[in-house]
Amino acid sequence: MKIAIPIWDNRISPVFDTASRFLIIEVEDQKERTRFETILDEQDLSQRCLRIQGLGIDIIICGAISRPYSWMLISLGINIIPEISGQAEDVLKAYLQGNLIHSKFLMPGCKRHRLMKGKKPRRQRRRKKGS
Repeated sequence: MKIAIPIWDNRISPVFDTASRFLIIEVEDQKERTRFETILDEQDLSQRCLRIQGLGIDIIICGAISRPYSWMLISLGINIIPEISGQAEDVLKAYLQGNLIHSKFLMPGCKRHRLMKGKKPRRQRRRKKGS
């Protein structure tokens, strides 16, 4: 599995759409195998998404991402974990340990149910008192 994390100053880039530097990590059995950094200088949305797909990316962990980028990446089979902030190394470690859904990694104002785009959040029905 390959994970892409847009980075800025060793932190998760706050906006995916304008990020140019990406950390690419290949993971096997929840352990890092290899990593490298790459520059995405494509400005066109479709070209940029196709480049990401060409890198063999399975998951993107990012900050804010616009709907057009989100929709196109999801349509290419890439899973997105949006609205994440923090030091890239801390975020990667938390993801590999299954602890990424911790509030300290959520961007301010974000809610847990929005973490996995591409999957519609399940609405919870309110129970009536006494049921």
